Amino acid sequence: MPNTHCPDWATALLNGFSQIFLQRHPLCGLLCLLAILLTAPALFGGALLGGVAGLLTAQRRGYAKADRQAGLFSYNGILLGLLLSLALPWSVLLPPLIIAAGGLSAMLTQQWLKRTRGPRCLPAYTAPFVGLAWLLVSLTLPPSPTTSIEMTVPNLLAAHLSGLGQVMFLGHPAAGALIAAGLLLADRRAAAWALFGSAAGLAFALSQHENATALCGLGGYNPVLVALALSQQRRQAWLPLAGILLAVMLTPGFIALGLPPLTAPFILTCWLIQATGRAWRQASLDSAPCALQGNRPRLR
Repeated sequence: MPNTHCPDWATALLNGFSQIFLQRHPLCGLLCLLAILLTAPALFGGALLGGVAGLLTAQRRGYAKADRQAGLFSYNGILLGLLLSLALPWSVLLPPLIIAAGGLSAMLTQQWLKRTRGPRCLPAYTAPFVGLAWLLVSLTLPPSPTTSIEMTVPNLLAAHLSGLGQVMFLGHPAAGALIAAGLLLADRRAAAWALFGSAAGLAFALSQHENATALCGLGGYNPVLVALALSQQRRQAWLPLAGILLAVMLTPGFIALGLPPLTAPFILTCWLIQATGRAWRQASLDSAPCALQGNRPRLR
């Protein structure tokens, strides 16, 4: 049903913010937008510019309106706008760079959608964002936290919420609380899995004695996304559990390669699990006729 209280472009843009967390819910997107505005206002302009660039590119190039309204051409641009605003100082070159990155991410998303409409195809997730970010890897990314944070219950609770916020480069626990509220509005089950994923990532990072990383929420954001993606198959609760474990194990590999992990562990984890599941189902289907033939009585 069309939203009569919100213009189409605003609904599409807000859905883009919510699609970062694999939801299609304008109110969830609004709370994600507020999380940026209230906790990292310096990144707000870049996020909006990246999202609008992706949306306008999709509109001008005539991409499917249903996909535009779902926010599928905006969320990668929003993430690129956040990253570029975080990594680069303000200059006259920054807005054109964000616009170009957001527009290119929309074109890459469209090419992916054109070729992956079948049920056996793998979703793009945030692959356009990660691919373009790695091409811009010469940017001076923020260093990993080195300051010591005291291990207290309030700091652990703050880190738990920060795991949600770090999906959008927001380390403030208030950002995580707003995002959690948005997920509750969109899907209570998804919110529960996201909070569980953040807790699991935090626990794993602490077990590896990476206290600074853990207490800033950086160990939780990939498990959050994996939990959100794989919990959509409601009858297979083991999938997000396996995915969370795989994601935290893959993350050090990207660091060893000299690549910022960003959301790459989330993408690779989901692809591996989904591809393995589909291969297993196909093998089961292929073996079924043989089993039936083996059980068929012999004719004399």
